[in-house]
Amino acid sequence: MTAATRRDVAISAAFFLALGLAWEFAVRGAEIASYLLPPPSAILIELWNSRGVILAETLVTLTEVFWGFAIALALGVPIAALIYFSQTAKRTVYPLFVALQSIPKIGLAPLIVVWCGYGLASKLIMAFLFAFFPIIIATLGGLASTPAHLEEHFRALRATPMQTFWRLRVPAALPNILDGCKVAMPLAVIGAVVGEFVGSNDGLGNLILTASGSGHTTLTFAALIAVTLLSLLLFYGVAYWDRFIWWRAA
Repeated sequence: MTAATRRDVAISAAFFLALGLAWEFAVRGAEIASYLLPPPSAILIELWNSRGVILAETLVTLTEVFWGFAIALALGVPIAALIYFSQTAKRTVYPLFVALQSIPKIGLAPLIVVWCGYGLASKLIMAFLFAFFPIIIATLGGLASTPAHLEEHFRALRATPMQTFWRLRVPAALPNILDGCKVAMPLAVIGAVVGEFVGSNDGLGNLILTASGSGHTTLTFAALIAVTLLSLLLFYGVAYWDRFIWWRAA
């Protein structure tokens, strides 16, 4: 870890610590009931006491997010390439996806649960739907941002369209695709949790719904923290690969 990274981590930690202390003192000073707004200390205690349940539910949500995001990435990049190179797809498939994106996903969730049941499939589809469109948009932007002088260079070398695609357009689009994945990954978490809200027997979303319904506010906040930490972990897991795209600033 470099000195700059350590400094950034220290600043972030100090900021969140200050927020936590302000929250703690404000709640205790105003004597707010814990069932309305528990102090951070009570939430952390609950997080530790319920760590077994929270970890088990986190693994369920993580599985849903992973597969939903993986399918969105596996389908989104090829479909974006098809839209970019085919005028027919640009006039038909692309408007279809834009229209689907405009539909509120939370409105689709009950239908998906009815069609696919309470198991993994419905939550996987929700995670997929939330993550799919940002990947398509990012890939289209990356393919369109290929430097013109490099295209001319490849034409001068008599490169075939397939060679130009794999050796120029794909590497040029990778930074944009990765940025799209950074946006899509937290959205996939939201999608999975929304699916769990609507119909599920497990997962962090179900835990939040159950805890809030029973008035267990500290457990609700503990589960919310688990969702937040999961999103952060997955986001920075994707962002880690940014260091391998050394040509991003080229």
